[in-house]
Amino acid sequence: MKKSTFQLDLGFFGLTSELAKQYRFSLFTIIHQIVFHGQGGYDWETVYNMPIWLRKFTFNQIKEYYDEKNKDNSGGDLASQTSQIKEGKIELPEHFKGKLTNKTPKY
Repeated sequence: MKKSTFQLDLGFFGLTSELAKQYRFSLFTIIHQIVFHGQGGYDWETVYNMPIWLRKFTFNQIKEYYDEKNKDNSGGDLASQTSQIKEGKIELPEHFKGKLTNKTPKY
């Protein structure tokens, strides 16, 4: 790693090179989560330029929404979903009805 000759290096302000990398990764992860899970409601530039308190609030609201949604969706694994479909607890869309068989296609 190259040592800076400038006396007021990042460490002077309390932000070391390693912490700067972690902070940037965290920042870009939060921006990605808001843009991706915001379902088109936010674009990257808008989220990047948001005040920090608003970005954190938005991220926490989206996280809380998806946590509640996942908690309500019991049986998230494929085996339990398949058994729920067979038991009639989950209604399939019309375009899937009649296509779910265990038969191997013959070529």
